Amino acid sequence: MSLNRRNFLKTSLAGAAATAASTTAWAGCTSSTSGQSSSETAKSQLELKLSFQEGTAPGKDLNEKFDYFEKLGIVGFEPGGKGLGGRVTEIKDALKGRNIKVSAICAGFQGFMLAEDEAVRNQCRDTMHEIITAAGELGSTGVIIVPAFNHQTPVMPHTQATRDFLCKWFDELGTFAVEHGTTVILEPLNRKEAFYLRQVADAASICRDINNPGVTCLGDFWHMTWEETCDMGAFLSAGKYLQHVHMASRKRRSMPGEDGDADNYVAGFKGLKMLGYDKYVSFECGCQGDRNVVLPAAVELLRKQWEEA
Repeated sequence: MSLNRRNFLKTSLAGAAATAASTTAWAGCTSSTSGQSSSETAKSQLELKLSFQEGTAPGKDLNEKFDYFEKLGIVGFEPGGKGLGGRVTEIKDALKGRNIKVSAICAGFQGFMLAEDEAVRNQCRDTMHEIITAAGELGSTGVIIVPAFNHQTPVMPHTQATRDFLCKWFDELGTFAVEHGTTVILEPLNRKEAFYLRQVADAASICRDINNPGVTCLGDFWHMTWEETCDMGAFLSAGKYLQHVHMASRKRRSMPGEDGDADNYVAGFKGLKMLGYDKYVSFECGCQGDRNVVLPAAVELLRKQWEEA
């Protein structure tokens, strides 16, 4: 084909239109993320809301522990779920007048939901109901649950039917949670601890399919170390369903910083900021050194890396 001036103009205009259309489409697909990530003002205003589990801080009782929380500016408390119903008054009294709120509730249920034995599943459901009720009274963000640990047997097979069952089970539990002003939070674990639900995106896809405001998920930096290729990507895959974050060192599941340069959370924090994440980042870890030295250093490290993100 001979390319005269008229054909050249037609070809050029068509190409420009196609390029513009494709650019617009690409921008539409990415605008929700790129807009958030480019807004330095919004990112700088996001607070790193740190939370401790009950065994994290030193102290012989809750009042001493919460005094320690306040010295470090810790604003969240993550209690265990076992026996929580009998501790509601104790926890409420200890929190009075403090700038500390209950974040998530860490498990504490009996049985497990993917048990082949219906009686074991019912035990899980009934004890979860008790914990959820107490969590609602405490204003908690949700109750953490794992479908099944590796040591729990006999267990349902890893099939589509099992996933369908899981979605139905969580939908009912999520509705119960909403009625009590809280949520259930699915926790992915690494393969050494659980065969089912190992990546944050897996948990988020279940939340999406159920489409119940009472069903959410969390990301745990320790488990993500072994199962995810990218901390940022893992959190972004959770999107609006991300309700809680767990924190630990990357090699020994100790205090952040105790594993040296491996304890870098900046990429994950960038993902949280891109999401506008305003919930809690909670310590779930051991301690190799003196808590009175290591714990303040860990808090300082995380705040520094949050600023870097």
